[in-house]
Amino acid sequence: MKTILTTFALIISSLFVNAQSDAVAENTDGNGTSITVNVPVPSTGGKVIFGLYDEDTFMKAAPLQGLESDIVDGKATITFTNVVPGIYAITLFHDKNDNKQMDFEPNGMPKEMYGVSNNVMNFGPPQWSDAKFEVADAPLTLEIRM
Repeated sequence: MKTILTTFALIISSLFVNAQSDAVAENTDGNGTSITVNVPVPSTGGKVIFGLYDEDTFMKAAPLQGLESDIVDGKATITFTNVVPGIYAITLFHDKNDNKQMDFEPNGMPKEMYGVSNNVMNFGPPQWSDAKFEVADAPLTLEIRM
């Protein structure tokens, strides 16, 4: 179990370190749609860092788009723009100490709250099959809990 938690901690940490990268696979011709994400944040301080992934990058590589949001009135909100219709997943975490990475306890458990699209939280790393959702031509609004 400790190995699983340690592996999860390393994967999540490495992915979120890259969450600030520029959009890698966004639709640059302006024909994409948008995904607005609202996240209730029960504590203050820091920021919330978001990553938009497809199946090939989920839990394996840098996000297709990475954004961050200040916490205003107990909520963080971002909008991914120029998203091509397809299947995606979103991960996020509350970067309390503003160090741009997810922090972990010595036993591998996260110190900072995190969330995944579809609000499915299991023991161990998030699974693509639980987190995926479809983006069509119309703008989409999601609420993700931590």
